[in-house]
Amino acid sequence: MSIVEPVWLRAEPSRARRGRPLTRENIVDAAVILLDRHGVDGLTMRRLAERLDVTATALYWHVRTKDDVLDLAVDRIFGDVPIPAGSDDWEENIRVLARGWRAAMLDHSWAPGLVGRPMLGPNVLARTEFLQAALVRGGCHGRRLAVVTRMVANFVIGASLTEATWRRTADPEVRAAARDHVASHADAYPTLTASGHLDDTRWNDDLLFEEGLTALLRAGTSR
Repeated sequence: MSIVEPVWLRAEPSRARRGRPLTRENIVDAAVILLDRHGVDGLTMRRLAERLDVTATALYWHVRTKDDVLDLAVDRIFGDVPIPAGSDDWEENIRVLARGWRAAMLDHSWAPGLVGRPMLGPNVLARTEFLQAALVRGGCHGRRLAVVTRMVANFVIGASLTEATWRRTADPEVRAAARDHVASHADAYPTLTASGHLDDTRWNDDLLFEEGLTALLRAGTSR
């Protein structure tokens, strides 16, 4: 079975083609619009070609598969994540990066589910470099650096995926019904009831994210 080389390891074709100019940048612009509107399942190469007003042949000159398009689109979203100015306050540097990362994922709810794909794009690598450099300033090295990097990434991705899914599928009435269900079974779920599980009127997502990130960083970097 042949192995498909990731799009990041292949140079973009430089030979000019007749007709309307088309580049990977044009393709990604259109793909993000379609992904925001229709999600991953709704993105097809035919729909993308129609959006760009080109033939499928012209599209395949720049990207071989839908996977190529998804990889490029995910990296484009990471480009929306601000890289803060590095400082001695390494924890705050990571918090600022993580907040921007979460915000970008929530703005494009299809993105969190794709972050496990090969992450070799320049925007992803630049932000991962910043994250690890901040952790090094915080005293992480070697295996601990790899572990805490993964902890932070998994926390941000997991929080974004959960929040994006919940926002997409649950209106206020559904949220209220979920809270009422737990509360009405307090005898069976006393700890969940006491902790405010699923009660976003008590602990909202922003607060839980901030305090969760703080707890993770302190646990991951403590000796």
